[in-house]
Amino acid sequence: MSERRLRVGLVSEPTGIDDPYSRGGYLGLERAVRELGIKGRVLTPAPKEGYVPSLSLLARQKYDLVIGTGGFAAPAIDRVSTGFPETRFAIIDFAHDDLAHRPKNVVGLVFREEQAGYLAGHLAALVLTLSSGEEVVSSVGGQRVPAVERFIAGYQAGARGANSRVTTLNSYTDDFLDPVKGRSVALSQIAKGSRVVFQVAGVCGLGALEAAKERGIWGIGVDVDQSHLGRHILTSAVKRMDVAVFDTIEELVRGTLETGRTSRFSLRNGGVGLGTISAGVPRSLKAEIEDVRAEIVAGRIPMAISVT
Repeated sequence: MSERRLRVGLVSEPTGIDDPYSRGGYLGLERAVRELGIKGRVLTPAPKEGYVPSLSLLARQKYDLVIGTGGFAAPAIDRVSTGFPETRFAIIDFAHDDLAHRPKNVVGLVFREEQAGYLAGHLAALVLTLSSGEEVVSSVGGQRVPAVERFIAGYQAGARGANSRVTTLNSYTDDFLDPVKGRSVALSQIAKGSRVVFQVAGVCGLGALEAAKERGIWGIGVDVDQSHLGRHILTSAVKRMDVAVFDTIEELVRGTLETGRTSRFSLRNGGVGLGTISAGVPRSLKAEIEDVRAEIVAGRIPMAISVT
C-alpha cells in the first residue's frame, strides 16, 4: 500500500491565475506538485460568491493544506478555518494576528514589500541622472491595502535615500482591475514631471506602464517580473509568492509546518527583491543597488512602512 499523497488546495483571487498577483501562488503550487509529489488543485471563485464556498469545499474534502490568496480572502479564511479546526490553512498577504479569531490552524504568509520597494525607488532616483529633466518619480497604487502601502512607502524612502532632492508623487486608483484608470493617473503624474512610474495596482497598473511606454519614460512592474512588457520596464519590485507557497508546502511535506503564527518573507530569505534590471542601466548603478541590498539585509537601513 503506497503512502497517501498530500493534497494542497489553492483558492485564487476571482481574477484567476492569469492575474500577475494570483499567478505567483499558482507557480509555487505547480512547483510543489512537480518537485514534492503532492496533489494540487486550484479553485477560482466567481466574483459574486466570495471565497467561503471554495475554501469550505476543499476543507470538506479533507485537503491537508488550504491556501487563500490576498487580504480580501482573510475574513473567509477566518470563518472557514474556525469551522474546520482539523484542517490547516495558509493565507497569502495577511498576518495571523490580524485575523479576527486568530485561529490556531492558520499560518499567515506576509512579505517585506517595503524592502523591494526601497530598491526600486533607489534605482528610480539613480536613473534620473542618465538624462535631463525634472527630479520627479511617481507611484500608482490600487486600493490602500497594507501590502500596497508598504511597497509605496519603501519606494519613496529609497528614492530619497538616493537623492534627497527628488520629488515623489503618489496617487491611488482605488481599483486593481481597470487599466484605463491606471493609465490616466500615470499620464497626470508624467505631466507633472515624473520620469519613472511604479505601478502597484495589479491589472489596473498595466495601464500605468502603458502610459510610461507612450511617453518614453521608465516604468517599474510589481509582484512578478514584468520585464517582458517591453524595453521601457526599468525593473520590477517582486514579491515571491511562489517561494512563500512552495516553502510552506515543503514544511507540510517534512512535517515541520507550524500554524497559529506568521511566516515573513524578505530580502534575506529570497521572498522579495528586484526582477530583471533593464540592459540600459549602467553596471555602476547596478553595483550600487547590490550594495544597498546588502545594507538592508544587514539591517543598516531603517525601513519606512507608511506612505508620506
